[in-house]
Amino acid sequence: MTLPTETDCCDEFRAISRRGLLTGAVALAGATTAVGSAVVTAAPASAASASSVLVVLSLRGAADGLSLVVPHGDPVYYQARPRLAIPKGQLLAPDAMFGLHPKLAPLLPLWTSGRLSAVHATGLPAPNRSHFAAMEEVEDADPGSAKRRGWLNRLVGARPGSSPLQGFSVGTGVVPGSLFGSEPVMSAESVQDMTIPGDDKWVVRDGRKRSLHTMWDGNRTPLGTAMRSTFGALGAFQPVLRAADHSASYPSSDLGRALASVARIIRGDVGVEVLTVDQGDWDMHSDLGTLDWGRMIRNTDDLARSMAAFLADLGTQAGKVTLVVLSEFGRRTVENDNYGLDHGYGNVMLVAGAGVKGGKVYGTWPGLTLADDADLRVTTDYRSVLSEVVSARFRASTATVFPGFTPSPVGLMSST
Repeated sequence: MTLPTETDCCDEFRAISRRGLLTGAVALAGATTAVGSAVVTAAPASAASASSVLVVLSLRGAADGLSLVVPHGDPVYYQARPRLAIPKGQLLAPDAMFGLHPKLAPLLPLWTSGRLSAVHATGLPAPNRSHFAAMEEVEDADPGSAKRRGWLNRLVGARPGSSPLQGFSVGTGVVPGSLFGSEPVMSAESVQDMTIPGDDKWVVRDGRKRSLHTMWDGNRTPLGTAMRSTFGALGAFQPVLRAADHSASYPSSDLGRALASVARIIRGDVGVEVLTVDQGDWDMHSDLGTLDWGRMIRNTDDLARSMAAFLADLGTQAGKVTLVVLSEFGRRTVENDNYGLDHGYGNVMLVAGAGVKGGKVYGTWPGLTLADDADLRVTTDYRSVLSEVVSARFRASTATVFPGFTPSPVGLMSST
């Protein structure tokens, strides 16, 4: 997968991509791999086996939720998109209002078996059409606060145990906003330099190991602390390296390779509780296309096949893993002249795996309008969805993870 071309996306998203938001390799209290436009960050909260695992997949650039989960029962949808609308007869698992994009077919077994759900008309409490500002707001999840700390960082900090990877930082990279904060940071300059702590390139001869320990074990400077954290990380992640690499069963895309790495980390069972995947190329101002051509069918096909492969690759760990898919905002209801869609507001979230009461679309549908600046209105704050996941899967305090926010019930998660 490549990043959008100069004519495919807006200047702001292109600038963010250039700064490395989608191509850096970073980790916070954990390990990261970066594969093209996909970035994986893992945050282990303890060395013990995790009881629950949360994977957050961010579709950077503002994916069009009205194409992923189509409101075919709203007549304005077909009026607003005379060229881009997906025919009702080709939608998957349609109910009276919604149906799934045909390229989501690999996920249909998950939907029909109740392991995948959607929440529509979700988003920020107020419209924000700036990629950078919206990403920051979504990931901080603490409006009005001057403190830079992401909601996943707060979640990790609220969990028992401590990571052996705290305090390690080397090279360059951009820490994902959701994981940025007071929990220790570990970064890697590239996949080759740091795929997973314990990579074979770090396994040196015993004499060399003794020399490194002699040099750093008694050093009380910040660098000494970082080196000791590195030594601990090497041992902690050895089970991940021994876990089988199943990447051949995934799409040969950035997202496929990234999710294959995530599954391998989870199957390594080293205590990882939170992982993030950032995947770009959803800013489709032009050439979003139809079911016959365009960027949307390619991205949706990749998304569905990668997600299906990931959920099938978890083995004995599948019962503890919940996957959340979201984007910083949605796109306009009305198509533009370039077979594309401009920045909008409300969007859809997907939730799959452990604890999900799937096979349906949750949320209150507000109805679409045909005004030139028409947006899907938000009726469910995205934090309400995340609060249910955090509460159901981690028994964590939502007041701690989402300060000052009172969630509204959504109903998509089982309490067991």
